[in-house]
Amino acid sequence: MKSFGMAAAIGAALSVFAALPSVAETVNVRLARQFGIGYMPLTLVQEQGLLEKHAKEAGLDVTTEWLRFTGGSGMNEALLSGSLDIAAGGTTPMLTIWARTQGNIKIKGVAALASMPLHLMTTNPDIKSLSDFTRGDKIALPAVKTSIQAITLQMGAEKFLGEGKHAALDTFTVSMGHPDAQVSLMGGQSEINSHFGSPPFQNMEAKDAGAHKVLDSYDVLGGSHTFTAIWAKNEFIEDNPEVVKALMAALEESIAFIKANPEEAARIWAKAENTNLSQDEIVALINDPQTNWTTTPERLLPYVNYMARVGLITKDTDDWRDLFFDTVKDMQGS
Repeated sequence: MKSFGMAAAIGAALSVFAALPSVAETVNVRLARQFGIGYMPLTLVQEQGLLEKHAKEAGLDVTTEWLRFTGGSGMNEALLSGSLDIAAGGTTPMLTIWARTQGNIKIKGVAALASMPLHLMTTNPDIKSLSDFTRGDKIALPAVKTSIQAITLQMGAEKFLGEGKHAALDTFTVSMGHPDAQVSLMGGQSEINSHFGSPPFQNMEAKDAGAHKVLDSYDVLGGSHTFTAIWAKNEFIEDNPEVVKALMAALEESIAFIKANPEEAARIWAKAENTNLSQDEIVALINDPQTNWTTTPERLLPYVNYMARVGLITKDTDDWRDLFFDTVKDMQGS
């Protein structure tokens, strides 16, 4: 009888223990972003602790580690080496790593961040169009041949200089982060006399009387397109479904906050980036009618189709959903 009673007691105790809520294991998420206002949704996620907030609401204990990169290629290397979970950058580095990994680790997009125009600026008064670049000119951009600026420059060369001319301007390009490129361009003391940048760097350059715009990415693509996005390995997405849901909720809250509170979003971003832009200038960038803060991908197929056609990548698709995980499958992307 004693053994029966003891067994019953143990069974009851186990039942109570099983009913208790489990203690969530702490998940450390390593995220990265680059320089520029196109990463504002991520800046607010970081500064306002939105990923941690939404994870906690789902019963998860999440910590975050934020890294900074000057280009997408370095970010992809970190992703491949396992030292990064969520990469963020221009869309073409994402497309490059997507094409390379679909037969193995399957890296795909998680969400877009913003659609923004990219401007090729120059201080050379003789350059009015792409055909005016000569051997003495140098174009700074985040990464030669792989950054969204480099690919857009190739697409622009093909569109405005003619078929087969897509690589005509590659010889003029040099890899340089946007902050350094802006300093080099406006300082006038380096070989850099052109910069294919992004907001806010191109906007600050445009304020200088000696600089002017040569090319607009919206003209190349025929309309607005996704500039910044985030991507990850399939393993991370599959192993952390609740964390991914929390990340998407954090991004949606961040973007809603930017749209509803541009002045406060500008203040938070300015403090985090230590920018020289005024409050009014940042708000103007946020409210720019050409900018669309959204997680919905836009006009990525022209990029992937071009890159596949000229041999920059070995995989192509006519369905933008192939480029992303199911995190954005119900959106009206392109």
